Amino acid sequence: MRVVLVLQGGGALGAYQAGVYQALHEHGLSPDWVVGTSIGAINAALLAGNRREHRLQRIKAFWDRIASRDPFDLNRLSDAQRRQNIQFSTLGTLFSGVRGFFRPRSFNPFAAGLPVAPEQASFYDTDELTATLKELVDFDYLNGPGGMRLTVNALRVKCGSLVGFDSLNGNLCADHVRASGALPPGFPPVRIDGDLYWDGGLYSNTPLETVLYDAEQVDTLCFMVDLWSSEGPEPRTLEEVQTRQKDVTFASRSRRHLVDYVNTRRLQRKVRELYAALPDKAHAPCTERELIELGCESTLHVVRLPYAGHDWHMPLKDINFSQGSITWRWDQGYADAQRAIAAAGWLNFVSEDTPLVVHELPPLATVEPTAANRVPGGRDIGART
Repeated sequence: MRVVLVLQGGGALGAYQAGVYQALHEHGLSPDWVVGTSIGAINAALLAGNRREHRLQRIKAFWDRIASRDPFDLNRLSDAQRRQNIQFSTLGTLFSGVRGFFRPRSFNPFAAGLPVAPEQASFYDTDELTATLKELVDFDYLNGPGGMRLTVNALRVKCGSLVGFDSLNGNLCADHVRASGALPPGFPPVRIDGDLYWDGGLYSNTPLETVLYDAEQVDTLCFMVDLWSSEGPEPRTLEEVQTRQKDVTFASRSRRHLVDYVNTRRLQRKVRELYAALPDKAHAPCTERELIELGCESTLHVVRLPYAGHDWHMPLKDINFSQGSITWRWDQGYADAQRAIAAAGWLNFVSEDTPLVVHELPPLATVEPTAANRVPGGRDIGART
């Protein structure tokens, strides 16, 4: 089966995606195609833009570079002390930015409500991200034949339409990746071929539709990484309301897309069956070609990997670049992907007329604890939903 990796936007939560890839890499499940939005686009470019033997090294170099160093070992602190450390780290990000990623604009008229050039309409600039991508991503290799296919999604500002930039066209560069993560008003839009683009997550934060409506109809194993939870408790405080609002805004809409996909595939199959039932004189070569192009014989396996950290219900959890938090998320992504691979539900028999199978993570109780999935302390940020 073709292996596809779908990566959401989610800022600092994207370290979980890196851990998922590490497990896939170690099990020989490196993607043939990776689709990303925002931080997912950055992770995707780091994977597709490097040869297999360099991918883990490069993605680790990126996350090591943008992590803020913790003054203490978080595993040796109480829960309250860890939370306080994370709050200070997050404030540092707001005021100082993130090394190799973004910096606040000094003497910024935009922040005072004054007009500026469209490319400068933001609180931060992302020039450092351009330099980081050019250093860690081999764009010649990415755009060349035979490597991992990359698609990054961005929103065209003037008309609000979603655009997918694809390495199959052979012209992806750092600007396409940066555009996919240009979330306003924090980050500036990026101009490409005359048009301004914002973060694709404003339209759809989970780029699953790109895979569902791909013209190539082949059996596919799709690992979909969800960084935001569509379900959660009723909020009671301002912090909880803001956290819940952000979760709901950026959570995956994949269930609706998957239902539409199944209904479309069933309709295509019925059309082909009705055509086959017609008398031979009613058959036409052009119609048969059109029906073949529709395709409906392939099966899509979707393995859903949800990030389940609570992060103390912090609304700014996506800009928590604390080294300890990033390491924890990476380890959790690795452990969750290991659980999914151990279950390997996609190897079970399905009939040829099955358009879609969705695989959820097996319960933790069914997996023997290992060094990879044992979390020290298991408190708050390490707690599972």
